[in-house]
Amino acid sequence: MFESISERFSSAFSSLSRKGSISEEDVAAAMREVRVSLLESDVSLPVVRSFIRTVQRRATGQAVLRSVTPAQQVIKIVHDELISVLSGDDRESSDLKVNTPVATVMMVGLQGSGKTTTTAKVGKMLAQKQGKKVLMSSLDTSRPAAMEQLKVLGEQAGVKTTPLSSGLSAVEIAARSQKMATFSGYDVLLLDTAGRLHVDRDLMGEMVQVHELTNPRETLLVVDGLTGQDAVNVAKEFTDVIGITGIVLTRMEGDGRGGAALSMRAITHKPIKFIGTGERLDDLQRFDPARIAGTILGMGDIVSLVEKAAETLEKEKVERSLKRFGRGKFNMNDLRFQLENMRKMGGVQNVLSMMPKGQLPKLGDGDVQQLDLEMKRNLAIINSMTKRERANPRIIHASRKRRIASGSGRAVSDVNNLLKLQRQMASLGKRAAKKGLLREVHETAMGRATGSASPAMPTPPLGAMRPPVSYGRSFRRR
Repeated sequence: MFESISERFSSAFSSLSRKGSISEEDVAAAMREVRVSLLESDVSLPVVRSFIRTVQRRATGQAVLRSVTPAQQVIKIVHDELISVLSGDDRESSDLKVNTPVATVMMVGLQGSGKTTTTAKVGKMLAQKQGKKVLMSSLDTSRPAAMEQLKVLGEQAGVKTTPLSSGLSAVEIAARSQKMATFSGYDVLLLDTAGRLHVDRDLMGEMVQVHELTNPRETLLVVDGLTGQDAVNVAKEFTDVIGITGIVLTRMEGDGRGGAALSMRAITHKPIKFIGTGERLDDLQRFDPARIAGTILGMGDIVSLVEKAAETLEKEKVERSLKRFGRGKFNMNDLRFQLENMRKMGGVQNVLSMMPKGQLPKLGDGDVQQLDLEMKRNLAIINSMTKRERANPRIIHASRKRRIASGSGRAVSDVNNLLKLQRQMASLGKRAAKKGLLREVHETAMGRATGSASPAMPTPPLGAMRPPVSYGRSFRRR
């Protein structure tokens, strides 16, 4: 997410970071690169002009130019200004106003922007994380499969949907859904409206009627993050016609260019509530301006990484795995536990995207895909083992290796490489325990070091996902 714009910012500031002192000309040169990077990332021109003007005025002050670390001071100013642009003057919270039942949330947007999937994501989030009793209803009478799609997604998310309605208008379905939500004691009603072109006056008129009838607490505009600068025009049109209260940006995992997030908040003055980062129903993040600004500047999003780990990992299993690791008893069950956790957190790409850029090796898209593929292959090898073999890998000899390789569709050499990795990790854990290095990791993972109850993620075994290495001809010892 925001990878393209992040790389451009890093390039713009690299020249400043190499200098012990900087001048106004140095700042101006860096700002020219920043201006180009913002424009190429589809940030609206008025936003770019305002941003550059503010940063350049603050960055050329005497306090910065005479600072011991002027480059860091400039980056801090850019960071603060990014937060200001993304959060706006009113600093509205991303929390939905659904405290008193029945709170109606209306989802609007263009065709193909991801409204139906986003509706299910929001419903699951409200039900699981906030304990709300949620009802979802599709008002899309123009797309035959829309109602069935929401029903299927509701079953996957564990959220109730209204019965399928045929022959009724969107306004009639909305009225019926509100009555059902009120009489059945639901806390939140999510209305998934039909996708429409913003120039389609008939459909826009229907949407206005639904809005006036239901009087929703929140009206969320779902916008495809790949739309670019036209997303701002869409948001302005919906704001003028219906008066939206917030924005949800979808498909942000692909990072078309990332500029839509900067433009939307600055021009519409409406808060971005959520970001969709994938197709799964769990791939919905609250929009936090400070975290997004850090991501754009290559600082990573460690907070989101830890939160994701806390949601994914089970505290007791993490504690048990760390204790075994410290005793040198790291077996295939422990290795499978870490690999499966990595997959639950979205795979290598998702985890690496939240890490600070300076702490990571440079990996291309092909390398990351190869790591994900190798992780799946190693899981297949481990799953082909018996319970006894996973608990005690030392008993895996030639005949067992051939059986495991055949069962997983891999070569015997792949099984040997995985066994070698397991032995190395077991030895590493034992040495770390002797030096006392695991004590702090254990306390942090259990939430005692910081007083938090959220477990942190154990170090992912990237070696367990590395692409296969060719070792050339092997020779037997004579």
